[in-house]
Amino acid sequence: MSTKSILNNESMAFLESYLNNASPTGYESSGQKIWMEYLKPYVDTFVTDTYGTAVGVINPEAPFKVVIEGHADEISWYVNYITDDGLIYVIRNGGSDHQIAPSKRVNIHTKNGIVKGVFGWPAIHTRGRGKEEAATQHNIFIDCGCSTKEEVEKLGIHVGCVITYPDEFIVLNENKFVCRAIDNRMGGFMIAEVARLLHDNKVKLPFGLYITNAVQEEVGLRGAEMITQTIKPNVAIITDVCHDSTTPMIDKKIEGETKIGKGPVITYAPAVQNNLRDLIVTTAEEKEIPFQRLASSRVTGTDTDAFAYSNGGVASALISLPLRYMHTTVEMVHREDVENVIRLIYETILKIQDGETFSYFK
Repeated sequence: MSTKSILNNESMAFLESYLNNASPTGYESSGQKIWMEYLKPYVDTFVTDTYGTAVGVINPEAPFKVVIEGHADEISWYVNYITDDGLIYVIRNGGSDHQIAPSKRVNIHTKNGIVKGVFGWPAIHTRGRGKEEAATQHNIFIDCGCSTKEEVEKLGIHVGCVITYPDEFIVLNENKFVCRAIDNRMGGFMIAEVARLLHDNKVKLPFGLYITNAVQEEVGLRGAEMITQTIKPNVAIITDVCHDSTTPMIDKKIEGETKIGKGPVITYAPAVQNNLRDLIVTTAEEKEIPFQRLASSRVTGTDTDAFAYSNGGVASALISLPLRYMHTTVEMVHREDVENVIRLIYETILKIQDGETFSYFK
């Protein structure tokens, strides 16, 4: 496969639309529709489940099943309490970071549409008399311009409404993609691009390929837990994000050393099946795809764990995209890493096709 850019104008238009759309945990349906519409020309059929995981399938009748997977949901907040004077307190939906919230604009999703609001915070002039109070999950609040609880409720806001940030996709210095929710809609984008490349290159697979965009990863791998029981795969290659540990205030002795621009990250962990991981490493070496290594103790914290320990054991591996500023609104990845994750998954699939016996994974 050529080393020239594999992302075309249509790919980039899809990526921007897909990232800008809000898909908070439990409310992924609008993003799944965008994803399925893009994927439709490249697959034979779709499978969906009760909670919204979407799967594009190539060769659905084949008995041997290979999954490539990312997750579709983004972190968010829930309305938890509305005060008498119209301020809103929140709880997390996933691993939302309270420290970035003060002064951020928000979208509150209601049955009447989006209501705008802001996370308020005391002015600097009113702080610092003694020890400053830090932002916590319990003292951050949203102001949507109302002075009473009744005004808030008239806007359609109630306990349980989900709240997202509106921050949209930008490109920095030509090759850094920045947006909220790159964790992990970029994964959904990358597996969709693998399907496009298989179609464009007229690849005929001897097995069923299940391009899986799972929901509810951010609250405990729940979508993957459900869909793996439906698919019952033999092999699963998961893609998610991992930390760029070279930015300030991160301890490499704890997090390991991985950096954006240095290639996909291949994980070593109990949930990662050794033969499948070694196949991925060999593929990267043979195809001269740069890669990095990362060790995870006990669990990977990704959907890899859900697939690996399902159905009596599924040969699973994790290819991660290094990312800066995880769970903020300025998550950042390198374009070359995105393309190389796509290449690595694509070439690994071809490697399975080109002579690797399926007993290899047993």
